Amino acid sequence: MSLQEQFGKDVLITGWGHSRFGKLSEDTLESLIVQVATDAINTAGIEPGQIDEIFVGQFNSGMMPLAFPSSLALQVSPELANVPSTRVENACASGSAAFQQGTKSLLAGTAKTVLVVGAEKMTHAGADVVGAGLLGADYDMAGKSSTTGFTGLFAEVAKHYQKRYCAGAGNLSDVLGTIAAKNHRNGVDNPYAQLRKDLGEEFCRTVSDKNPMVADPLRRTDCSPVSDGAAAVVLSSSPTGGAAGPVRLAGFGQANDFFPAERRDPTAFEATRMSWQRALAMAGVGLDDLDFAEVHDCFTIAELLMYEAMGLTEPGEGSRAIEEGWVFKDGKLPVNVSGGLKAKGHPVGATGVSQHVLAAMQLTGTAGEMQLAGPRRAAVQNMGGVGIANYVSILEAI
Repeated sequence: MSLQEQFGKDVLITGWGHSRFGKLSEDTLESLIVQVATDAINTAGIEPGQIDEIFVGQFNSGMMPLAFPSSLALQVSPELANVPSTRVENACASGSAAFQQGTKSLLAGTAKTVLVVGAEKMTHAGADVVGAGLLGADYDMAGKSSTTGFTGLFAEVAKHYQKRYCAGAGNLSDVLGTIAAKNHRNGVDNPYAQLRKDLGEEFCRTVSDKNPMVADPLRRTDCSPVSDGAAAVVLSSSPTGGAAGPVRLAGFGQANDFFPAERRDPTAFEATRMSWQRALAMAGVGLDDLDFAEVHDCFTIAELLMYEAMGLTEPGEGSRAIEEGWVFKDGKLPVNVSGGLKAKGHPVGATGVSQHVLAAMQLTGTAGEMQLAGPRRAAVQNMGGVGIANYVSILEAI
């Protein structure tokens, strides 16, 4: 049973906008929000006055002084005066959280057209400020000093994984390097990506002056960069006659795990797995029905664990998906054709919305050099913290 069958109404992505990701010194949070929101409204073929509600995904966590950005989207047009707008925050999943809030407004019938924006400015802040801000998304490390920040947390996940599944059999470091190389290669074709350079497997697998170890076993190429950027979508309950045609949300899932690390299996990502199961069940489809997926690869170990959480492989066997080519652009389930967070960049609040935009572009045949051959169904997965807040969307071409 699909979302449409379950709720008796459609949720459609009818327009979108996307900024370039990277160090955007000339842009403010306001200018980025206005840019992508304007593009999304124009692409949807509607007037600003048709927007019933706005949700803005942004993490911030002290990375910039302005902590109240919800009304910045109203700067698009005087027609948006008095439109309700809410900031949504759920760590690195803030963008998908905003997307789901917009979805629920449509399903509740309190809105017919919703604007969802995800945005973040990070590169202006010092490394210590960014590091402390991101660590605010961890129960055990929030407010504490760390030389490795969130990289250190995922490095611990990688160490647990290595000990449990790879001791004496296989090189986890090489597998992670191949994931990094795949996503860097894919990012070359993404005009919005921050890192558009094919680095190759040897470089990504090797520790060097240009690719130092950040937190063993994670090298610089295993880590997504600090980024500025924004993305936006218009969600509608019926087609709006937009330029690219609508994309249907077939199902969605959310699941949260316990916050203290001692209450979680470090390699199971159980709530992530549950979010996948809920989304696929609502859509009435399985993994074999998907043509590609955009997943949250804040670190390469996260993408490896996504292969297992989504059910592509059994626990401990995620390396098969990369070694046997399943997740490459020409594989049976391409993953992160956009370059993922690894190459595209990770402006935290923008990421979840960006993933939906790029999936919608693929499904409408408007992805340019990134375009796959005729995809019909996709998954988007976004998470906050170390597998804490988890969101999955299943999107379909119409």
